[in-house]
Amino acid sequence: MINAPHSSLLCNIAEHAISTPDKTAIVEGNNRISYSRLAGSIQRVAGYMCALGINRGDRVLLVAQKEVEFIYLYFASHLLGAVNVVVDASSPRERLDYIASVTKPVVAFGNDVDIDGCRCLPFRGVEASDRVGDNPLAPTVNAADVADVMFTTGTTGAPKGVCLTHANVAASASNTNGFIGTVATDVEALALPLSHSFGLGRMRCVLMAGATLVLVGNFANLKSFFNVLDSERVTGFGMVPAVWQYIKRLSGRRIARFASQLRYIEIGSAALPIEDKHLLMELFPNTRLCMHYGLTEASRALFVEFHAYEGNLDAIGRPASSLVEVCILDDNGQAVADGVDGEICVRGNMVARSYFLPRDNENSYFGDWFRTGDWGHRDPNGVFYLTGRKKELINVGGEKVSPAAIENAIISLGVADCACIAVPDPGGVLGEVPKAFLLRSDDAPTIEEIKAGLSGLIPPHEIPAQWEWTDCIPRTSSGKIQRLKLKQ
Repeated sequence: MINAPHSSLLCNIAEHAISTPDKTAIVEGNNRISYSRLAGSIQRVAGYMCALGINRGDRVLLVAQKEVEFIYLYFASHLLGAVNVVVDASSPRERLDYIASVTKPVVAFGNDVDIDGCRCLPFRGVEASDRVGDNPLAPTVNAADVADVMFTTGTTGAPKGVCLTHANVAASASNTNGFIGTVATDVEALALPLSHSFGLGRMRCVLMAGATLVLVGNFANLKSFFNVLDSERVTGFGMVPAVWQYIKRLSGRRIARFASQLRYIEIGSAALPIEDKHLLMELFPNTRLCMHYGLTEASRALFVEFHAYEGNLDAIGRPASSLVEVCILDDNGQAVADGVDGEICVRGNMVARSYFLPRDNENSYFGDWFRTGDWGHRDPNGVFYLTGRKKELINVGGEKVSPAAIENAIISLGVADCACIAVPDPGGVLGEVPKAFLLRSDDAPTIEEIKAGLSGLIPPHEIPAQWEWTDCIPRTSSGKIQRLKLKQ
């Protein structure tokens, strides 16, 4: 029996293994893992890790793969009180070496992984160990101990290691399930990568609820994904906006045939145009369409459900639960009035306690308020709105301009994709002016046509002063624009 009072997430899995031992917890191809087997495998893998000499507080680098062995290792580390350092298998070698050099893991698990100076072991065989046992370390682990270190994607600078405690990861899952409504009878298709906060969070949500998690390679093969939705009678899934654009482009409205069985879809990690929100509402009239706002450091701080916000779809919503607080502060950490832009700051049970490197904590908190680095405001009804990244705002003669607002306006005129950055005003009067990078395509409007169209959509000072066609808009794997790369 799993003994993990420090982890309510593990306690939930243990309870499901007792109350519904034969219920399917994970589907991996033709392999169906019950909750009883999941709990037993976590214990066996923890015993294997103990035999390797892994102790409480040791860092374990996990090269995330959509495989059950990764899930066993992930939770086994939590059971032991070891610290997971979760990385993407497709990460450049430079990034992997940097993360390993910073965290100094005692072992790295992954298929064909090779980290200089670190013992590297495959996923294969981790469950086969007969070393199960009563782990004497488990009772000494605390809920406030670090469970995971997740490195940011670095859209505005070098990646930072985010320290998430056992209490943080469980709270995030609890808050999210409370809002979305995931329950034990749900079946979720997980096509998101487990190396990122969103996908890993969905895994935790499903298993905490006692529901069934169906592992899907990715969204690239839509026919295969749709077959899974059909054959497993899937009731929910998560996706990033870039995936929705892919689904819409390749399948049109065909996904709507699952509207009657899908209870929820969670969307996050990047902005979604309002016209797409309306389309999703049309295609899924009875599905909870939940979009979260949050960073790795403050996972799912705010939620908006499209149908409930039908007349207010430009909002990012309200706090995810009563245990989450959000406020708007100025540069001195003082609250601003409703309707006034400032920095979005968050505190609550899911907020990271710190970064891995002490230097990264400088200017990251106002007391116990985490500074998101995002600019926005709150209306008198307590609903929050996002303006853009504070570091990416364009200061046009003292007016703070959101690049995202310009980008959305340009895309609405028929440009496939674009990104805006600040550049020095050639006239030396305004300080900064917007520059737009436009994704080249055969059917794109001309720049003159775009300028004419923008005149009725955004104020004159927001219309870009410089324009450049490009063959690629740099984005992270979750779809966030990497504007700093355009400044290089």
